[in-house]
Amino acid sequence: MPEHASANSVRSSADPSLQAVFWDMDGTIVDTEPYWIAAEKDLALSFGVEWTEAQAEAMVGQALEFGAGMLRKAGVDLPVRTIVDRLINRVADQVRQDVPWRPGARELLAGLKEAGIPCGMVTMSEPVLAKVIVESLPAGSFDLVVTGDMVDAGKPHPEAYLQAFETLARTVPDLRPDRVVAIEDSLPGTASARAAGLVTLGIPNFVPLPPGTVEHEWDTLAGRGVRDLISLLPATVPEPAR
Repeated sequence: MPEHASANSVRSSADPSLQAVFWDMDGTIVDTEPYWIAAEKDLALSFGVEWTEAQAEAMVGQALEFGAGMLRKAGVDLPVRTIVDRLINRVADQVRQDVPWRPGARELLAGLKEAGIPCGMVTMSEPVLAKVIVESLPAGSFDLVVTGDMVDAGKPHPEAYLQAFETLARTVPDLRPDRVVAIEDSLPGTASARAAGLVTLGIPNFVPLPPGTVEHEWDTLAGRGVRDLISLLPATVPEPAR
């Protein structure tokens, strides 16, 4: 699994107007939210704690430590790190048995690869799960991967997307935020991408996005291609600063 971009791995964009696409993972590439919720409920139940749908929804798109803290407050008497490990290992085991792809995600990734447009995965999950997803896709689908353990502040903070951008900028000349599309399904994720200055596309899944959350929102990625992403970019391309 690539943890950073390299000069050999990054391809030059076939269309200079779209320089890169950053992807969230859970809920965007794969519909793992049912797996996470089942893992949370089972862990809570083992401590005699009821875990509600509202509590599950509040964890969508958040850093794993945030969700583990919620479970601790609810009565799961384990260290935060232990809770994170139990949840992510349970979800990873389920994904290994059946990868729940979201409609159109693999097809759009393939189209971007064919067009020579770099892609990065920016997820609050950790390598154990991200690796399963990356290895389930054709080699070279992602030029870089940023996982939750690589940042100090999780989504909705922009650190993860800023790190991805700065990494890619080392090998993509004149990379600009307004030429990079971030694809997200959750409120914390879209807030993170927007705060990083990226063109943000919402594809809501488990929880609807509140009105006005993002400038661009699609019901699905099914049937969408590279030209559709290019259409989201600002109409004018300003000259790079000198």
